[in-house]
Amino acid sequence: MKKIGMAVATVLGTGFLPVAPGTWASAFVVLIVYFTPLSAAPFIVMAAITAVVFAIGIPAAGVCEAHFGKKDPQPCVIDEVAGQLVSLWFLPHQAGYYVAAFFLFRIFDIIKPFPVRKSESLPGGLGIMVDDVLAGGYVLALLLLARRFLLG
Repeated sequence: MKKIGMAVATVLGTGFLPVAPGTWASAFVVLIVYFTPLSAAPFIVMAAITAVVFAIGIPAAGVCEAHFGKKDPQPCVIDEVAGQLVSLWFLPHQAGYYVAAFFLFRIFDIIKPFPVRKSESLPGGLGIMVDDVLAGGYVLALLLLARRFLLG
C-alpha cells in the first residue's frame, strides 16, 4: 500500500524531479487539460476528476508525509494537481487564461494568503490537499472576476 500511496502522492515520480517538482506537476496539469478534450468537458466532469484527485490525494499525501517524516514534503505534488485543476474550472479555452492560471496558482501556492496557510494545520494529508485547493480557488475567483470586469 505504501508504494501505491507514494506513486499517487508523487504523481508517478514527478515529485522527485530535482528542481521545482510542484511547478512541474502544475505545468503538466495545465498542458494535459489544455491539449485534451478536458478543456471542453462539462463542469461536472472537471469537478468529478478534481474530487477523485482530492479524495485519493488525502491518504496518499498522508503516506508521503509519514515516509519523509515532515509536513508537506516537497516530493508530494498530488496537492498541486488538485489545486491547479480547481484554478482551471470555467475558464475559456484560451492559452492566455491557462498561462495566467498556471502562474497565479504557483504564486498563491507560495504566498498562501489567509486562510490558505491556516489550512495547512489540518491533520495529515487533509492539510496538504486543502491548502492547494484553496489557492486554486483564489486563482479561479481572480481570473473570473478579471474576465467579467476587466476583459468584458
